Amino acid sequence: MSQTIVVKIGTSSVTQPETGSLAIATIATLAETLTELRSNGMRVILVSSGATGVGCERLHLKERPRTIALNQAVAAVGQGRLIRIYDDLFSTLRQPIAQVLLTRQELIQRNSYVNIYNTFQSLLDLEVIPIVNENDTVAVEELNFGDNDTMSALVASLVEADYLFLLTDVDRLYSADPRNDPEAEPIKKVVTRKELEELQANAGKSGSQWGTGGMVTKLEAARIATGAGVKTVITHGRRPQEIHQILSGASIGTQFEAQPRGENARKRWIAYSLVPVGELYLDHGAVKAIRDRGKSLLPAGITHVEGDFQAGEAVTLCDSEGKEIARGLTNYSSAEIRQIQGHKSEKIPLILGYTSAETVIHRDDMVSVL
Repeated sequence: MSQTIVVKIGTSSVTQPETGSLAIATIATLAETLTELRSNGMRVILVSSGATGVGCERLHLKERPRTIALNQAVAAVGQGRLIRIYDDLFSTLRQPIAQVLLTRQELIQRNSYVNIYNTFQSLLDLEVIPIVNENDTVAVEELNFGDNDTMSALVASLVEADYLFLLTDVDRLYSADPRNDPEAEPIKKVVTRKELEELQANAGKSGSQWGTGGMVTKLEAARIATGAGVKTVITHGRRPQEIHQILSGASIGTQFEAQPRGENARKRWIAYSLVPVGELYLDHGAVKAIRDRGKSLLPAGITHVEGDFQAGEAVTLCDSEGKEIARGLTNYSSAEIRQIQGHKSEKIPLILGYTSAETVIHRDDMVSVL
C-alpha cells in the first residue's frame, strides 16, 4: 500500500525572515519535491504556514497583529496570495492541488471529523496534493490549533500517515538554541516516549518573529504524531529536497520513532482531536483500575470535579497529584457527577432519580495517557 506523508512547512521557511515576503525559491523546491514524491506513488499532504506573514508584508505591517480580529483579517489577505503562488508552481509541474482550511471545531465534531477524513482520502485517490492551513478568518481563540505544528500532527493522525515532516528554520533539534549557543549538541534520534517527555520538559519557547511556533510546539506535534503511530522528522525548511534522502534512510534532522498504532480511529480522535473541558480527580484504586486493567470509570473512584461540562463532552482524568492518566467522554454532566462522586453505581438512581449509565466513562470511550 502507498505511503502517506504529511509535510508541514513553517512561516520562517516560506517567507523571508527580515521582510515577510515569500521565499519563492524555497517554495518552488518544495513543490518540485512533493510532486516527485507523488509521482513515485506516495500520497502527499502539505500543511503550510505563512498566510499571516504574507498578509503583513502585503499590508506593510512590521509585526504580527496582536488582536484576534486583526490577525484574522491579515491572514485572509495573505491566504489568497499564498495559495495562488502554490497553484502557479504546482500547475507548472502539472500537479493538481486543493486548498483545505480547517478549524479545531471541525475535528471535535465526530461527524465532521469523519467527513474530513473521507475528503482527504478522496483527494489522495485522485492524486491531488491537499494544501492545508487553519481557517484563521473564522477560528475562535478557545478552539484554534494555536499553531500549524499541532494541526499537522492532528492531520497526520487523522489520515493514518506513515511520516510527518516538520520543516523549520534549523536543521534538527539541539540541546540548546544553536543560533545563540555554540556548544549546543545535535539530537539525531528520539526512540522512546520517555526521551520525548524529557525533551519537552527542557525545551525553550524561542521562535521566529513571524511564526507562532518554536521547538515546544514541534515537540508537542511529535508527541501527538508518534503516539498515533506516525514517524516524525524535524529538518530544515530551506532544503525540502532532503525528504527524499530521509525516506531512503539517511540520518538527517531529528527523527522520532513512531509508537505502536494500537488504538482504533475513534480512540485516536478522543486522544488527540478533542479539547477537554473539565477534570475528574480519582482515588488510587480508580487510577490503578484504569491504568493497569483498562477498566471503566465508576463514580465511586471520583474524589473531585473541576469545570462545567455536559454529558458527552471530553474530560481529563487525573490522579491525586493532578497528573493526567487518561481522557474520555463522560456519560454525565459535571453537576451530576458532583452529586454521585464517591458513591457506588447502584446508588445513582437514588441520588439522581434516573440512570444514564452505570459508568461515568466507559472504557470504550476512554484513552489512557502514558
